[in-house]
Amino acid sequence: MASFKSALAYSTRAITTLSKQTHFIYIKRTLLLPRLPLFKLAEGKFTFGRLSSSTAAEAEKGEDSFLKWFLLLIPATTFGLGTWQVKRRQRKLQLISELKRLTTEEPIPLPTDPHELNSLEYRRVKVRGQYDHSKELYILPRSPVDPEKEAREAGTLSSSGETGANVITPFHCTDLGITILVNRGYVPRKKIRPDTRLKGQVEGDVEVVGVVRLTETRKPFVPNNDVERNSWHYRDLEAMGSVTGAEPIFIDADFESTIPGGPIGGQTRVTLRNEHMQYMITWYGLCAATSYMWYAKFIKKIKL
Repeated sequence: MASFKSALAYSTRAITTLSKQTHFIYIKRTLLLPRLPLFKLAEGKFTFGRLSSSTAAEAEKGEDSFLKWFLLLIPATTFGLGTWQVKRRQRKLQLISELKRLTTEEPIPLPTDPHELNSLEYRRVKVRGQYDHSKELYILPRSPVDPEKEAREAGTLSSSGETGANVITPFHCTDLGITILVNRGYVPRKKIRPDTRLKGQVEGDVEVVGVVRLTETRKPFVPNNDVERNSWHYRDLEAMGSVTGAEPIFIDADFESTIPGGPIGGQTRVTLRNEHMQYMITWYGLCAATSYMWYAKFIKKIKL
């Protein structure tokens, strides 16, 4: 009887100790793998390792599955960005084509309705009248516009190395009875002063063909216009009109309106930056590369 009690007491202490140790191991295990006990009680016996290894495998498989589909977002996103650039390129080409059409159509008489003018930017118009050379304005610094060169180098950073100014002259339209502003064109820096180009200071009635331009807002890093020094950096038609007494109507004279010895006309930039093909290649290239890496990692099981 004493032996039975002694054995029972020993068994009780052993089970209690084992239970405490099992609980301690279970708590430590939850720090790395939640709810994965190292021991399993089956038919009154403790088994070690089988349940934890299978559950760990299931957890690892779940993590791999999440990572697999999460990483698939990379090629999907780059493919979407490439497709977006395709659409942007199409819209940019349409806009360039529309600008070229407007600047090559037959000129129409200049309308004086401000609302109508707002919808006619880059439209060719014609006017007849006289220049008032005593009130010239200068937008500077400017470089000469070469349409063919700009078409070849669209989207690249380049400079002709030559700078000067665009000469803005009030022009009294005898057929309309109003005074407008005409960008006669480009002159090099040494020819900005009117007395250095007297031959080009035409007098009397002339016909001018040009394209309608609207007012500009100052862009970041562009200096403010200096009215007192007659140094302009962007088209502020209201300010220019108040200085010269002209209406806030502005046209860029075309190249054919150039007068020998005077400013060179045709200084309208109609070539837009079009780098979307480069962006398309970049995004689609990244899509192809990351798609292959994903396929090799999760489908073919190649170790990268």
